[in-house]
Amino acid sequence: MSQSLVRALELLGMVAGQPATLDELAATSDVHKTTVMRLLHSLEAEHFLVRNGAGQFQLGRRLFELSSRALEQRDIRQVAHPHLARLNGATGHTVHLAEMEGAEVVYIDKFESRHPVRMYSRIGLTAALHSAAVAKVILADLPVDRQEQIAAGLDYVRTTGNTITGAAGLLAELGEVAEQGWAHDREEHESYVHCIAAPIRDASGRVVAAASLSVPVMLLDFEGLLKLLPGLKDATRAISTDLGWAPAPTIPGPGGGPPRTLPAGSRP
Repeated sequence: MSQSLVRALELLGMVAGQPATLDELAATSDVHKTTVMRLLHSLEAEHFLVRNGAGQFQLGRRLFELSSRALEQRDIRQVAHPHLARLNGATGHTVHLAEMEGAEVVYIDKFESRHPVRMYSRIGLTAALHSAAVAKVILADLPVDRQEQIAAGLDYVRTTGNTITGAAGLLAELGEVAEQGWAHDREEHESYVHCIAAPIRDASGRVVAAASLSVPVMLLDFEGLLKLLPGLKDATRAISTDLGWAPAPTIPGPGGGPPRTLPAGSRP
């Protein structure tokens, strides 16, 4: 790589950490001040850097344009694939990836179990909004009025004795899912199959997809399935990070209580 390009990228990295003047940037560089000045002027001319009122260089609009385009080009399925493949390899169980398309939640990727028992689901099929764990995770992030609208319009087909059969029950469960950050399907959609799902977020922090682990109860009881939840959440967190998501900062609660999440853009 060109030395000038490397130095320019290093300057961008330094300014990304904190706005700085030419003198401040030159003082930390291993090249002459005139070289630093030339690189800064080139970056400024192309709008990668801009000077603020204090004469400091800070990131410019071109970087925001490029970062926005980079995020737009990140296909969820492509980004998620290696992480979910590792999860499938580590657990040996069926892994699903689903996203919302219009008013439906659709399976967009699937990794088969190593065990002889197979799930009937396949890529392109829709998930039952009132019973599938991936659907609950996605619905739980929607505004409450939208949840209520969807819940009121569902046909609550009962496929097992555990299936949710009404809007009140679904909305109550969506509230629990939003609070705990994951969802379960305890033989609600298919008899003898249970499932856990966790959210995938984009740079805005919204849930844009969900991933799940599905296991026949004959292979693993629910307590055993819950032991796989940390691995699932690690995978969905890694996917979210690759999509540009960053968790909100937290600070300790009053009197040593549970931590509080700060508003976006806040500093602890």
